[in-house]
Amino acid sequence: MGGVFGVLILVLDIIAVIDVLKSSMDTGKKALWIILILLLPVVGMVLYFLIGKKS
Repeated sequence: MGGVFGVLILVLDIIAVIDVLKSSMDTGKKALWIILILLLPVVGMVLYFLIGKKS
């Protein structure tokens, strides 16, 4: 069961990173969001979709 959860988190993180790259944010903000998503996979992804996507 843990493997399925891990793959799900990986897929959602990849989707979040792609969304960051496609966004109209400046390069610095994109880099910070990608680093946050990669260092804190679950928290970073949730924060991006709740806070970062709106800005």
